[in-house]
Amino acid sequence: MPLALPVGLLIALLFGVLVCLLPPVQVTAALIGVAAILTIIRRPLRGLLLFGVLSTFLPYATVQIGIRTTVSEALLLLIWASLLAHRLFALYNPPLDLLRTERWLIALMLFSALPFVAGQLMVHVDGNGPINWIRWLFNLSALFLVPQLLRDERSREQMTIALLLGTLLLLLLSIPVYLKSGNSTAIISIIGGLGYSNLDTLNEGLSGLSTRMGTPWTHPNIAGGAMAMLLPLAFCIGITRRGPVRVLGLAVAMLALAGLLFTGSRGALVSLVVVMCWMARRRVPYVGRMLMAGAFLGFLVLMFYPPLQDRLMGLFTSDDASTAVRFQEYSHFPEAMGMFPLGIGFKVDPPIPGTRLLGISNLWLNYVYKLGVPGMLLFVTVTVSWWRESRMPRNTVTLNRDTALWLGTRVGVMAALFSGLFDHYFSFTTVLIALFWLLLGLNLHEARRLQRKAQATESDLGDRP
Repeated sequence: MPLALPVGLLIALLFGVLVCLLPPVQVTAALIGVAAILTIIRRPLRGLLLFGVLSTFLPYATVQIGIRTTVSEALLLLIWASLLAHRLFALYNPPLDLLRTERWLIALMLFSALPFVAGQLMVHVDGNGPINWIRWLFNLSALFLVPQLLRDERSREQMTIALLLGTLLLLLLSIPVYLKSGNSTAIISIIGGLGYSNLDTLNEGLSGLSTRMGTPWTHPNIAGGAMAMLLPLAFCIGITRRGPVRVLGLAVAMLALAGLLFTGSRGALVSLVVVMCWMARRRVPYVGRMLMAGAFLGFLVLMFYPPLQDRLMGLFTSDDASTAVRFQEYSHFPEAMGMFPLGIGFKVDPPIPGTRLLGISNLWLNYVYKLGVPGMLLFVTVTVSWWRESRMPRNTVTLNRDTALWLGTRVGVMAALFSGLFDHYFSFTTVLIALFWLLLGLNLHEARRLQRKAQATESDLGDRP
């Protein structure tokens, strides 16, 4: 690389000056950080793999880069900057061949400029709309990193392992802390030492959810949604792989199921059961047995774990607090639509301070709240296009080594969308939506690979005499 020598000399000179001015610990930390940044700029795939680990292990660990943002989002920014540098210096210049779903997502991103401007003008509260909008766009951009960096089976397999490894680390941290303490706030002191900020606000928010498991996802419902989305992928990988990858997949699947129960997220649990029933109906191997085993284990947990009993019984009672709040949100939602027909934009998240309006615990209605009805319709168009574009020939569903990543990501995205009937977290929640769009992209391009393979097989059979 022609720039290697001058860049190396400049960095050496810079750190020589820093050694004279700063303590050795700070210089060492800066040296490690610069080395990591340069590695990612040179090899963007490594940055995306690191994103896969950190976004599932410590999704909301923060870093200061002029503004306070999460490390995961900073990695996305660095990856795109490295791709831009590679394109400028003609080091990495793959042809762009966007699929229909990707083009529809670009339309959604472009349209969001209108609600952004409307929200800036109509919502009269303090908030940093431009930064929030840019962060949301970067989270959605994870979909476009798949054709850029995960162009072959090997890189997509590495990405899968990175996602499962980060999830395993999160579960190995969260479950023992919860089993030892029995409350959601015990993990705050731990994640505070791992780069999390606003710990007082987090402690206040979790204090009302004390019987549910706390995780680095900060809210039990967000953690439950993440587990429901990633568990099918872990299951499919664990069933079809061999060696350490098989152990990793099965360990994540079993621990994620336990973690999902401990978080007490009813919407995530129901969505997981629904998609597993869909898999069983399509005769995916082992799913029927897993459903029966899960029902048995769930019965045992219900017998000996009162917090889960209270959460599930709340589904069938009229005095459950969260259920009552949801009914209030739905009753006030038409008022919000009438007040902000183009959505509230990105200055704040619902509810708007100083108004009688409430938020909304629904994925699609939250798009209406933020981007108006056209924004929600564009999101629906994106997901419908994904569903059609990622189907197998003759709409077959099989599970083997070749189809494991396709099926795991497809079912995971289905679980995330179904959980949207009960929660809104897969619409504008930073980092979580980046994982959602990354999985959707993986599924889309795995489906394209399998479709090409099926077409080639049919062509070979047709050419035989």
